[in-house]
Amino acid sequence: MPFDDPRIRPALPSDEKALAALDRATWSRLHAVTPRPAPDVSFFDERHLPEDFLVAAAGEEISGYVRLARPTPLAVNAHVRQIQGLAVAHRARGLGLGRALVRAACARACEQGARRITLRVLGHNTPARSLYEAEGFVVEGVLPGEFLIDGEYVDDVLMGRAL
Repeated sequence: MPFDDPRIRPALPSDEKALAALDRATWSRLHAVTPRPAPDVSFFDERHLPEDFLVAAAGEEISGYVRLARPTPLAVNAHVRQIQGLAVAHRARGLGLGRALVRAACARACEQGARRITLRVLGHNTPARSLYEAEGFVVEGVLPGEFLIDGEYVDDVLMGRAL
């Protein structure tokens, strides 16, 4: 099924079921350090509010999302936003949707008055790292062997860029 005319918009509470299904469908050890989401777990909660998400939709169908949030509640870094999740449906990969979501997150961060945007990505997630680098993110730090995933130690790579 082709992904035509994507529109990126803020998430709505009514998107919860579709976002939860997308999250389960795209879950992978390539990017996840938490267990696969259970079917009965809510997508939105007190820490993951609809206003933290931008979704890519074609008509009523959601094919991707990005979560943008403050990395901490501290006033001293209120000028920073962090990408804390990015997912693109398998059928929509390779069409520039991930790139569009990253760009939309950067634009939204600017609208919120941010001067910097950061993210964390697993060292072995080459596709995501390539995308972020193509969008101007640079490696700012590496936590070697931070996670033990399926018996392998995996680096936590910290990336960022100015806005």
